[in-house]
Amino acid sequence: MNMYQTPFREYGANCEPLFDEEVAQEHYDGFYEDFFQEMAKYGEIEEVFICRNLGDHLVGNVYLKYYDEEAADDAIQGLQGRYYGGRIIVSELSPVTDFREARCRQFDNNECQRGGYCNFMHLQEPSREVRNKCMEWQKKYYKYQKNKDREARRARTERNERKKNKEKRESRE
Repeated sequence: MNMYQTPFREYGANCEPLFDEEVAQEHYDGFYEDFFQEMAKYGEIEEVFICRNLGDHLVGNVYLKYYDEEAADDAIQGLQGRYYGGRIIVSELSPVTDFREARCRQFDNNECQRGGYCNFMHLQEPSREVRNKCMEWQKKYYKYQKNKDREARRARTERNERKKNKEKRESRE
């Protein structure tokens, strides 16, 4: 999905950032939290990767990995025709299952000389506080959903049992 409007746009002659890293991190954390909570509605999230590259083929790309493929299909269907930041969301399944090979290791070590136009993914990480908050929210959300599903199954079972008992009584009469 090409939906993250990165504030990481200006770099100097030696590929050093010319933007306020703190402000950019706050912007990113806000996006991450909103995105995570919206996408968790479709299934339990395993990983989120958001590019801060500037090259056309990577700018604003967001990669999301669910624990189960059905959730990914549900998310793609749920995002059809939706907009984010005034732009249509284009989502598709990716054949990539391990993003470690697509990451720029030099960027991870603060050594990439290609800046935002590198062909390997420069991934922005959320602050620890935001990541923990999202994971905790997801854990509570799915615990609540599982309890809700369990209660619904129990209620259906009880209704079915009452119905069977009623039918048995009526057949004996």
